[in-house]
Amino acid sequence: MTNAEITTHRIFNQQIEGSKFHTPKELVGWMGAMQAQDFPMAKWAIGLRVPGSTERIVEAAYNCGDIIRTHLMRPTWHIVSADDIHWMLELSAPQIKPLLRSRDKQLELDESTYAKSNSLLEKILANGQSMNREALILEFNQIHIRTDENRLSHIMFRAELDGIVCSGPLKGNKPTYALLADRVPGRNVFTRDEALAALADRYFKSHGPATLRDFVWWSGLPVRDARKALEMIRTGLISETIGPDTYWLPRSFSASCPGRSSIHLLPSFDEFLIGYTNRRAAISTVDHQKAISINGIFRPVMLVNGQVAGLWKRNFLKNTVKIETQHFQILDNGTKMGIEKAATRYGLFLDKKAELSRQSVPES
Repeated sequence: MTNAEITTHRIFNQQIEGSKFHTPKELVGWMGAMQAQDFPMAKWAIGLRVPGSTERIVEAAYNCGDIIRTHLMRPTWHIVSADDIHWMLELSAPQIKPLLRSRDKQLELDESTYAKSNSLLEKILANGQSMNREALILEFNQIHIRTDENRLSHIMFRAELDGIVCSGPLKGNKPTYALLADRVPGRNVFTRDEALAALADRYFKSHGPATLRDFVWWSGLPVRDARKALEMIRTGLISETIGPDTYWLPRSFSASCPGRSSIHLLPSFDEFLIGYTNRRAAISTVDHQKAISINGIFRPVMLVNGQVAGLWKRNFLKNTVKIETQHFQILDNGTKMGIEKAATRYGLFLDKKAELSRQSVPES
């Protein structure tokens, strides 16, 4: 496979082109998990892959609990389908908790404190209640649990890993926490091997072509477990070796190459880039540092025919979203028109008029 073929397969497998899904829950279930620390951009990552969807439609799926935002895998914020949250937590939590012990010790957070905080959360969030961070701080302070110096984040992180809380509905555009048992009362019960196989199946079907090393990064699994998971599903995959790397993708997959109209505004931290350790198929070494900072910030990028061709950012007015682009090389008129269409699509997602500013080449 060439780099162009790798990115073409990924565009279709990630549902950026030719999406077969009609709801946010279906799409998120296909992707397995989608990184989501920047929530507004995470909503666009879903909307980009569900034709005709809007921010309101994605928020409705979030508010009703069809999709859940919580900490998983690497670990960081992810959005997952309600159907998958329980078995993914059971697979992820045991490998994440040891990573937190050193910081817990610094913050003087021990098992006794976590038991106390979890018990309070089960009490104050009972019967479908939800609370934002400010309200939770007041509740914890009343029972003398400190929330300063980022302690609240660690307390809630642990409650997520323990399966106590997850994302609740938005209140005035502010995120809240609710009890996982209330949000997702049913659960799919998997053995550990079943969970490993399911996670690998979701990843390679939605992200392939990808390597074992990519899967280790994305899943946060130890290499031994990731290799075992791949082995369990490999009969449904095909592979191709390029130099030292073996790429895996679904055996049943086929797609035609996207035409020159394959132009998209990808959100920050999009799975098209962040889902892999090796991103050279989609972005040059020269442009890599422009799109991905040295401390791991993935900026919103313009994707042109499978290649990262520039950056974009937006500013909101009442009924307008102003989009400013910076491209990495001179673009032809057809590509500029494609970017205008992509900007219009983003505006429709937000139910706002999109205004695209003059494009420029950023300094090196």
